[in-house]
Amino acid sequence: MSDTGKSFYLTTPIYYVNDAPHIGHAYTTVAGDLLTRWHRQRGESVWFLTGTDEHGQKVMRTAEANNTAPQQWCDRLVEQEWKPVWKHLEIANDDFIRTTEARHTKRVQKFLQGLMEQGYIYEGKYEGPYCVGCEEFKLPGDLIEGNCKIHSKPVEMLSETNWFFKLSEFAAPLLEHYKKNPESCQPESARNEVISFLEGGVSDLSVSRSTFDWGVRVPWDEKQVVYVWFDALLNYATAVGLTDDPSSDGGKFFEKTWPADVHLVGKDILRFHAVIWPAMLMAAKLALPKKVFAHGWLLVGGEKMSKSKLTGIAPSDITDHFGVDAFRYYFMRAIPFGSDGSFSWEDMAARYTSELANDFGNLASRLAAMVEKYCDGILPNPAKDEELASALSKTVESADKAIVALDFQGGINAIMDFCKVVNGYVTIQQPWVVAKDESKKSELDAILYNTAESLRALAILLHPVMPLSTSKLWSYLGAESSLGPISSQKIADVAKWGQLKGGSKIIKGDILFPRLPDLES
Repeated sequence: MSDTGKSFYLTTPIYYVNDAPHIGHAYTTVAGDLLTRWHRQRGESVWFLTGTDEHGQKVMRTAEANNTAPQQWCDRLVEQEWKPVWKHLEIANDDFIRTTEARHTKRVQKFLQGLMEQGYIYEGKYEGPYCVGCEEFKLPGDLIEGNCKIHSKPVEMLSETNWFFKLSEFAAPLLEHYKKNPESCQPESARNEVISFLEGGVSDLSVSRSTFDWGVRVPWDEKQVVYVWFDALLNYATAVGLTDDPSSDGGKFFEKTWPADVHLVGKDILRFHAVIWPAMLMAAKLALPKKVFAHGWLLVGGEKMSKSKLTGIAPSDITDHFGVDAFRYYFMRAIPFGSDGSFSWEDMAARYTSELANDFGNLASRLAAMVEKYCDGILPNPAKDEELASALSKTVESADKAIVALDFQGGINAIMDFCKVVNGYVTIQQPWVVAKDESKKSELDAILYNTAESLRALAILLHPVMPLSTSKLWSYLGAESSLGPISSQKIADVAKWGQLKGGSKIIKGDILFPRLPDLES
């Protein structure tokens, strides 16, 4: 951690509350959780924000269709659906922002007023196609036969007198920014798309709506509400104190937290985050986010995850069968982050059995059973197998490099490759054969200690991915009492060999990844 004290600040998108969360929402949020847990274990100060986007026509119409006032609709969904799902999935966010909160709406109005005073806002007439599903004014290239490409539904033609933001003034500075700072928009395919869009010319943006009233009021024009995306994008900064006096607590927190280190977004909302949002920040003379990372879509049957297309699977549909840790593991391990990926029950079941139950879970069970059988459940004194220790050092280095770069699949693969190395070590050493020769007791003890010490390292490295099962393993290894909580173990120290204390009690606990029930049951 640098001595400036800057927090590693990560955000997920804030999600529309027109329905309950599906696994597409969970995919992004679990990725954010994994990355922030990893950075915490690197010893860094971390701030992890998620939340809900509650204004706009889409939410208003959904509430009306359910004969509910918009605020009541949002309150119910947030408290009964969104927050409980994040808790269920072990999401360790530091804050949850709702765009209907006073702390957000007041700061949005203050920010917008500031842009008005600086001459970046003007009145004008908007005419053109609008997709309520996207809450986006569409360009001709965004449509197929009058339908939105993303929602496959007809757009509506709007004609309104609105307030506009001089977005076009920032096309050239944004192009320069992305060419000078390629890491600020990733993966490369996303950056190329943004650069191509900017080079094609950018129109000014209508930032208010006058035909409905569910939104943040424009401070100087009570008849208009702020365009939902302009309001929503600001959450990343309003949540940490944007516009607060620099000497206040909010102002100091903003100084410590901003700019965001990573905005995680789905690729369908890339333009908002890589064009409109940084232009807003440039206009306000604020630092730009260090990285906008657009991940791919989760596909089911070749279709993007979507409630409106009936491909939206609730996380509990999967966790009820596989468990929470397997859910987190599968989506981070099976799909390269940044690419589209397909979910299938069969692939998840196969990975669960081979990688989690057989490779990882079985290793933990075998170790506990052997220590119980040959050593009365007491861990032998430390020993060191140089090949295992060397493999672990390389694993930590590879996993850290990959995960910090948002290559979650690469990081997990490196860790699971080490798990295979440890399984291979046990198979070659054959402790069950060595145990038959009493003169080889010290050799047997060394094998068991090296296996346990390898499991210590695996527990720490997999903890950001699978917090529940690794915490169990940590306690089974007797590590809690001697080394402290698993969450406080540092990535930089994982490869220091010999940390488990000889004489510790090894517990043969529950099987970490039990045999899967039949899907029909």
